[in-house]
Amino acid sequence: MPKYYLKEVTTKRDLRQFIKYPLRLYKDHPYYVPAIYLDELTTLNPKKNPAFQHCEARYWLAYQGETIVGRIAAIINHKHKEKWHEPYIRFGWYDVVDDVAVSSLLMEAVENWAVERNLTAIHGPLGFSDLDREGMLIEGFEQLGTLATLYNYPYYPQHMNQLGFKKDTDWLEYRITIPDTLDPRISRAAEIVLERNNLIMPHLRSKQELLNYAPQIFGLINSEYSNLYGAVPLSEREIDHYVKTYFSFVHPDYVPLILDHQNQLVAFGVTIPSLSRALQKCRGRIFPLGWWHLLKAIRNNDLADLYLIAVKKQYQGLGLNLVLMEHVYRVFRNNNIKFVESNPELETNINVRSQWKIFTKQQHKRRRCFIKNL
Repeated sequence: MPKYYLKEVTTKRDLRQFIKYPLRLYKDHPYYVPAIYLDELTTLNPKKNPAFQHCEARYWLAYQGETIVGRIAAIINHKHKEKWHEPYIRFGWYDVVDDVAVSSLLMEAVENWAVERNLTAIHGPLGFSDLDREGMLIEGFEQLGTLATLYNYPYYPQHMNQLGFKKDTDWLEYRITIPDTLDPRISRAAEIVLERNNLIMPHLRSKQELLNYAPQIFGLINSEYSNLYGAVPLSEREIDHYVKTYFSFVHPDYVPLILDHQNQLVAFGVTIPSLSRALQKCRGRIFPLGWWHLLKAIRNNDLADLYLIAVKKQYQGLGLNLVLMEHVYRVFRNNNIKFVESNPELETNINVRSQWKIFTKQQHKRRRCFIKNL
C-alpha cells in the first residue's frame, strides 16, 4: 500500500469528515477561524446549494493509513467558462499536512478530472461563487482570520510553487483603526454629497426592513462586481442562499443604505462585529451553545469586519464611499468598535482600496489565487 492514498467523498459520513478535517489540522491554532459547520454542509451539498445549477464538484480526502492528511474540492463553474471564455477548473477547500507529496496527490486528482473534461488550467483557491471564501494566505500568518476568509499555514504557498503554480491575482487586507474623533468637516461633506445628489439614507428599525432591500443589494452586487476577478452573476436562488448566510448575523445599524429619490438603492455597505473569536470558541458549531458565543460577540466587541460594499456605476466618484464610511464610523463609535478588518480587496481595485483614506490603516495580509496551465 502506498504511503498516501485518495478516497473520493461519496457518502454523508465522508462529507462530514471532509468538513471537520481542518478542526484537527488547526487544533488550538490562535489565528485560524473555523467555517460555520452548517453553512459548509449546505454549500457542499448539491441538493442544497443552488450554485449546482451551473456548477459541478467533486471532493477528495487524502489518507495515510486510517488518518486523514488532506482534502480538496474541484469545481467546474460553467457560468465562468461562458462569461470569461476560460475553460478552467477551480480548486478549493484545500487543506493539507506539510508534505508536498500529499498536495501533489490531491492536485493530481483535480488535474485528471480537468483533462477528462478538456479544461486547460486549474486555479484557486476559489469557491462556487465570488462570495465564497477564496484566496490562499501568503502574508499575515500571525494575524487573526475572519469568517469570510481562509487561513492556512505558511507551507501552503510553498507547496503551490513546488507544484508549478504561478500567481494569477492577489487580494490585500487592511486593519483599520477607528479614531476617537472625526473631523467635523467630513460629516458636513457627507451631508453635502447627499443633498447635492438628492439622495437619502433610510433609518432601518428592524432586520425585516433590511431584508426588504436584500434583492436590490444583491442586484447591485451582480452589476458592480461583474468585472472583478472570477465573478459570475448570482441567480435568484443563490441570492436567497446568500441572504440567509450573510444576513442572519447582521444588525440594520451596521448596513448603511443610500437611496435615490425613487427609493432605489444606489450604494450600500455590510459590516458586522467580528465573529472570529466566537467561532474559535464554538469550533464553528452554532448548536447547542455556539449561538451564545456569537450573540455575545455581536453585542460586545471592539473589532468589526467589512463584508460587502458597492456603489452604482453612475454614482461612483461622487463621494458616496465617504458617506458610507462616515455612517459606519458613528455606528462603530456608538458600539465601542476600535478596529475594522477590511477583508480581501483585489490589488487592482483602486477605488475600493482608497475608501479608507479618512482612517488610519495598515495592510497586514495578502492572499493569492494561483494558476497552473495543463
